[in-house]
Amino acid sequence: MSSSPSPRGRPRDPRSHEAIVSAAAELVAEVGYAATSIGAVAARAGVGKDTVYRRWRGKPELVFDAVFTTTDHAPVPDTGTLAGDLTALLRGLVDEFHAPAAAAALPGLLADFAADPVLRARIRSGFLAPSKERLLVVFERAETRGEIAAGTPVDLVLDTLAGAVFFHVGLVGEHPDPRLAEQLASVMAKGIEVR
Repeated sequence: MSSSPSPRGRPRDPRSHEAIVSAAAELVAEVGYAATSIGAVAARAGVGKDTVYRRWRGKPELVFDAVFTTTDHAPVPDTGTLAGDLTALLRGLVDEFHAPAAAAALPGLLADFAADPVLRARIRSGFLAPSKERLLVVFERAETRGEIAAGTPVDLVLDTLAGAVFFHVGLVGEHPDPRLAEQLASVMAKGIEVR
């Protein structure tokens, strides 16, 4: 049995992480994406800029993490049906995209993602992985219940669900109908169900 070496420096404080994420979301909502800086986030969070850079490579990753990963920490829904589970997941996503910080962050984030393929790949692999894992759990349950076939393309379904919410709420700026999550979940569940 081997032991791993002790990490160098002070251990990360979860309170600092929360303070940084909260500060980033607040600043984006207040002053917009372009005017938000790592320095301003660090000052509001009461930490040094180095503390921020140890956790995120730059502003796009920090803002994405602060604004668009809030649903990743909620329990995976288990309603007993695929449509019910998807509805629960989508409600969180709709709320996330409808938040003031999301509306303020989207244009700048989209520009940064378009200009930097490496950043886009890091967001896809690192930050979207928890959403994919949550959807995998939902799909495994649905497969066990006989609702969907093995091999349902998780990435494509995730892109389709997030894309629909993004377009309807984020890009077009529609005020989401209270039934939007249920309607999208129903369409998706029907489309991938076993026939």
